[in-house]
Amino acid sequence: MREKSAGVETSGIAGITGHYREHLPPPGLQAQFQCLWSSALSDGQASDVAVMPDGCVDVVWRADRLLVVGPDIVAAHPDLAPGARVMGARFQPGAARGWLGLPMSEIVGREVALADLLGVRGRDFAQRMEDACSPGARAQVFQAQLIAASGNLPGADRSARETFHLAARGLGAQRMRERLGISQRSLLRHSRDHFGYGPKTLERILRLQRLMDLARADHSAGLALLAVDAGYADQSHLAREVRALCGMTATALLAQIRS
Repeated sequence: MREKSAGVETSGIAGITGHYREHLPPPGLQAQFQCLWSSALSDGQASDVAVMPDGCVDVVWRADRLLVVGPDIVAAHPDLAPGARVMGARFQPGAARGWLGLPMSEIVGREVALADLLGVRGRDFAQRMEDACSPGARAQVFQAQLIAASGNLPGADRSARETFHLAARGLGAQRMRERLGISQRSLLRHSRDHFGYGPKTLERILRLQRLMDLARADHSAGLALLAVDAGYADQSHLAREVRALCGMTATALLAQIRS
């Protein structure tokens, strides 16, 4: 189980703390992965980093381990050393289920060794990463092994992708069911299979991500305006949700985003 947020206001936020870069994957990976990314902390930088829930699943190389990081419901605090270097690949919404061969509900809030899921292929992937002699060579191996592991696997499940995008737009579960033409039970089962939790939780998490995007785009907007634009009932609703999902106050979250 990944370590969860305990309300630590001073935690840095992943993607903001340190040096974070992401780029489009090569064509051979775009059906399964939305981006490749890397993150590095400075040698003297605090290593308490909060990873905000985003409804996504990643394959990650960190501290000489090849991991699958499952979907989180609240902010997670991975075990990072000062100066940590991490690289990862983020699945397209709806692609992880077929690539990993298990429902995402089994790995919610967990980090699992890729070898435990892919067997020999996962162990070979990890060994090649260990054998790489430099960060640049390791990045090349990472990309090449992802392509090899993807093989002829299909891309993201179309219905799951639509579910994700509908939730990102703030549509409630009833409107999702209407758009997808499925029952409440089917939507719940489908969402848990591909995202680890139900559509209401997915909507909450993607609303948080929408809030963070809006805060980055407009540094002058206050919490009351952000609450309206992000789809919260009011500023108090926003504050409760940020505390519940992030383990920090909305004011602390905005201060880091805008620092």
